[in-house]
Amino acid sequence: MQSEHEWQENLVGEWVYEHECSMEPGKPPEKFKGSESIRSLGGLWVLAEGSGEMPGGGVANTVMTLGYDPKKKRYVGTWVGSMMTHLWVYDGYLDAEGKVLTLETEGPDCTEEGKLVRYKDVIEIKGSDHRVMTSHKLGADGKWHPFMTASYRRKR
Repeated sequence: MQSEHEWQENLVGEWVYEHECSMEPGKPPEKFKGSESIRSLGGLWVLAEGSGEMPGGGVANTVMTLGYDPKKKRYVGTWVGSMMTHLWVYDGYLDAEGKVLTLETEGPDCTEEGKLVRYKDVIEIKGSDHRVMTSHKLGADGKWHPFMTASYRRKR
């Protein structure tokens, strides 16, 4: 086990979250709540299972895996959700201060059917009981555009 694996322990536990999503340009963001349970798998991986409200109603269930690959010197993982058939594959890195994990991936464009675009999820550790994740989409202008922010608080 390496320090990168130890960093993942920041995520282990029971969490509640509130997402704020910009569903359409020019419209106010919508807020959704949910919970997430994250456990360690042998100290090398973390497995996160989430359940929360979806835009338009209903509940989404999600599963994320995350680990560190010492050969690649990168964080790797996957994400799936009950609302789509796409398997998101993560490739990422931790900042020098050990506070911000950036996970890059590719997935369906929400605005153009059949097109894949680049995304990144940025997880920032704010404290032992608080983390924030911001999702970004790479725009045609070559810039990253945030569209969702989630604030996670450890359950007490």
